[in-house]
Amino acid sequence: MIFERVKSEGLAHFSYFVGSGKEAVVIDPRRDCQIYVDLAKKEEIKIKHIFETHRNEDYVIGSRELSHLTGAKIYHGPDLDFKYGETIQDGQNFPFGNMKLIALQTPGHTDESMSYALVDATLDNKTALMIFTGDALFAGDVGRTDLYGPKEAPRLAENLYNSIFNKILPLGDGVILCPAHGGGSICGGAISEREWTTLGLERLHNPVLQKTRKEFIEFKVAERLERPPYFRKMEQLNLEGPPLLRKLPEPPPLSPTEFQERIKQGAIVLDTRAPSAFGGAHIKDSYSIWLGGVPTFAGWVLSHDRAILLVLEDRERLENAVRYLIRLGYDRIDGYLCGGAEACGLESWYTEAMPMEHVGLVTIRELKERLDRKKNLFVLDVRSDKEWDEGHIEGALHIYVGHLEERISEVPVDQPIAVICSVGNRGGLGASILRRAGRREVYNVLGGMLAWEKAEYPVI
Repeated sequence: MIFERVKSEGLAHFSYFVGSGKEAVVIDPRRDCQIYVDLAKKEEIKIKHIFETHRNEDYVIGSRELSHLTGAKIYHGPDLDFKYGETIQDGQNFPFGNMKLIALQTPGHTDESMSYALVDATLDNKTALMIFTGDALFAGDVGRTDLYGPKEAPRLAENLYNSIFNKILPLGDGVILCPAHGGGSICGGAISEREWTTLGLERLHNPVLQKTRKEFIEFKVAERLERPPYFRKMEQLNLEGPPLLRKLPEPPPLSPTEFQERIKQGAIVLDTRAPSAFGGAHIKDSYSIWLGGVPTFAGWVLSHDRAILLVLEDRERLENAVRYLIRLGYDRIDGYLCGGAEACGLESWYTEAMPMEHVGLVTIRELKERLDRKKNLFVLDVRSDKEWDEGHIEGALHIYVGHLEERISEVPVDQPIAVICSVGNRGGLGASILRRAGRREVYNVLGGMLAWEKAEYPVI
C-alpha cells in the first residue's frame, strides 16, 4: 500500500493519497492539486476515485480540478444538492487494487458528512486499518456543530455523538485516525498538535469523548467558535463546484505606476511583509497580513469581488501567497509590486517617490510607561475571547481582529490607539484596519501580551 498525507499549511488541512496495485484514491484534495498527480506519476498508478468527507467551509475543495486532470470520479454524501460528482450511500464499497474503502454516513458536523474506512481486501475484508473522518473526529477534539445556527446545534450535536460512538469508535482501538484537520484549524475548538493518533487513543484521552451523551450535547451547544464571513463563499463554491484553474496562477510583476493604476481601478492591496516592516512604511489603505497568517485572516477582510495586489517581502514568496489565496477562492490576483530585479517590493515604490504611510510601533515597556503616566492612549486588544479571558490589560477594549471592521465605531476617533495581540502579528492587521478607517495615530505593540506577561506587568 502507498499512503501519503498532504498537509496544507495555514489551514491545517489534511488530504490523503492512498494507492494499491495500479490504482489510487484521494480524500479531500486541496485546490492546487498537482501534488496528487505527481504522486501518481511517481508511483506509476492511476487515480481512480476522489472522495469528499463533506462540503468544506474553510477552503475550496480540489475535487473538480483533480477530476479534470485525471478523469477520476468524485463522490460525496447525501442530503445536499451537489452540482457535480456522484452521491454515495452508507455502506457502499469502493475497491482499488488490494484495498477498498467503505463509506460510512457520519452526520453531525454537517448532515452530508461521510467517513471512509480503509480495508485490506486480502485479509478478512472487513477489519479497518484506517478511518478518514473529515471533520467528525480529530486528535483531541470533535467537529463543530454550529454551522446551521443555534436552533440546529442540539440536533447536530446528538447526531455527531451517535456517529462517533456508534459508527467510528466501534471499528476498533487499533484503527489509525485520519482527520481532515490538525492543530490550528478553525474547524475545531481545541484540536491537538499531535498529528498521528488512533481510535483507541482518542477513546481514552480525547476530553470530549469522556463526556456522557448529555454532557457532550450540552458542551457542543454551548461552544462558541469564530465563523469567518468567507465560509459562505466556500459553501457556495463547494456546492456548485469551483472554477477550474488548470494551473497555478502566475500574477505578473507590476511597476509602481502600473500598481498605482490598478489601485485606482478598485484593486485592494495585501501587504504580506512582517508587521514591523509594514509599520515602517506601506501603501495607503493596505491590509497588513503577514504571509503565514494569510490562510487564517484573509477571509475576514478581503472581498471575492475585488482584484488583489500583493506586496511581498521578496518575489520568492509569491508562490506561497498565491497558493494561500486560491485555496480560499481568491482567484483575481492581478499582480505584485516589483519595479525590476534591483528594486522589487516596496523598495520600488519609495524609490519612485510614491506616497506612503506608516503605523507607529511601540514596545511593551513604552506602553506601560505611557499608561503609568496616564498619557492619552486607548488600548485595543484584538485577540480571541479565550485569550482575553486568560488575562488582559486593565482598561483595554476587546474586539477580535476579525470583527474589527464591523465594530469600528466603538474605537475612538480622537485618541491615539495602541493595538495589542499576543506577539504583534494580528496587531499589525488591526492597525491597518484602523488606518483604513481614518484613525490617524495608531500603534502596534511589538511583543504583545506575551512580552507584557513576561515582563510581569499586571493583568486582570
